[in-house]
Amino acid sequence: MNLLLLMTLAVAVGILVVVQGSLSAHLGTLLNNPLFATSVAKITGAFYSVLAVLLTVRQYPQVQQLKEVPTYLWFTGGLISFMSVSLFYYVIPRVGISTAVTFGLTGQIVFAAIAGHQGWFGLPVEPITSRKVIGFVIMVSGVLLIKS
Repeated sequence: MNLLLLMTLAVAVGILVVVQGSLSAHLGTLLNNPLFATSVAKITGAFYSVLAVLLTVRQYPQVQQLKEVPTYLWFTGGLISFMSVSLFYYVIPRVGISTAVTFGLTGQIVFAAIAGHQGWFGLPVEPITSRKVIGFVIMVSGVLLIKS
């Protein structure tokens, strides 16, 4: 895939996060329970994920491959997803979608820079340069100016 298409898909993901967070936070408000909204999102998301696997995957992992996956990888992604989605649904009705996404984006930018620099989680190393620091400062300043 070319870089422009990948960047466009990343922007689309950002849009979908805002739409999904808004709708599910509204559901949580109507039900007076953000955890119930999280459960609905996770259950329906699991349904669509399984459906996508069944429709698209041509070759499933071998048993040996499954055994080689560290135990923590089977559970931590789901736990972190549960925590982040639940917190998002809790925060959005209290501060608004723009504020929640703005500060969430700030956290993503800062942590992505650190994680990329360190090569955490098996990701490619992306060293922090002085040019990148200037860019991050400008981005975070822009995010903060949006909310001032």
